[in-house]
Amino acid sequence: MLSVFAPSGGSLRKVEPVELTALRPDAVWLDLKAPTPEEDKAVEKLVGIEIPTREDMQEIEISSRLYVENNSRYMTATLLCATDTSNPRTTPVSFILTDHRLVTVRYDEPKPFALVAAKLARTCPSGITGDAVLVELLDGIIDRCADILERVGAEVDAVSNEIFEPSADRGHARKYSQILLTIGRKGDLTSKVRESLVSIGRVLSFVTVELEGNGRWTKEQKAQFKTLQRDVQSLTDHASYLSSKITFVLDAMLGVVNLEQNNIIKLFSVMAVVLMPPTLIASIYGMNFKIMPELEWQHGYTFALIAMVFAAVLPYVFFKWKKWL
Repeated sequence: MLSVFAPSGGSLRKVEPVELTALRPDAVWLDLKAPTPEEDKAVEKLVGIEIPTREDMQEIEISSRLYVENNSRYMTATLLCATDTSNPRTTPVSFILTDHRLVTVRYDEPKPFALVAAKLARTCPSGITGDAVLVELLDGIIDRCADILERVGAEVDAVSNEIFEPSADRGHARKYSQILLTIGRKGDLTSKVRESLVSIGRVLSFVTVELEGNGRWTKEQKAQFKTLQRDVQSLTDHASYLSSKITFVLDAMLGVVNLEQNNIIKLFSVMAVVLMPPTLIASIYGMNFKIMPELEWQHGYTFALIAMVFAAVLPYVFFKWKKWL
């Protein structure tokens, strides 16, 4: 699907309907979402660029993601999608700067695109160009990563409290399984955020180096790019910190599980030791010997029961005295 955006009265409006045979001269942003071959060819012809294929966008080499061709800057970053669901994913998105236009190519629905489109539809600077739209998109993407990291940090803190704070339902296997699943999901999401931030940082460095000396950027845009680079660096460091914290919480959770298992095994071991002397007494009186004095006693049965109880209580009292329990 091809969406064309053009400034109109202090805002950036979506052009409807889209003509594939002609392009409005004031169009500054062309957004290709899962484009058809016809849309690819139309944009290539109208803008004079080559649209990268989905396979090209998935290449991990820097030379395949950041390059200049026919005076157009091609930049591909890895963005996050569906982060509010239980199955977050990443998707490559290409940004192509040519003349005063920005062309974006994507095959998914990163949330910052809809947020930036809605923001610019309300208000945008006069004389907005594709460069300004790119800055807005990158700013929105970085803000989204920051929001995700804040949410992950709060959820990891909640999990940490569940592990270290005593509660009445400790020891439930289902609860521990849920905690482990939560830790795994947060670790996976954090790694995806960090991957996205690294790719965005490369895009920012590429743009800064490529366009620093040609006078294309305004002074305000250059300052904003430096701010974005600092934000990406700080968020990358924070993502690394969260990864370390998640690893610590995971180790702590596994330690708690091991302690619970050890307590269960200790309980069975103590029960086995406590019941061993009564079992010995019962075994003795279960022998089929004719001459056993206690068998002829009037109170022999009572004596055997008392002996077995005493034999069970004595090891328990000894373990408590030694503080083994």
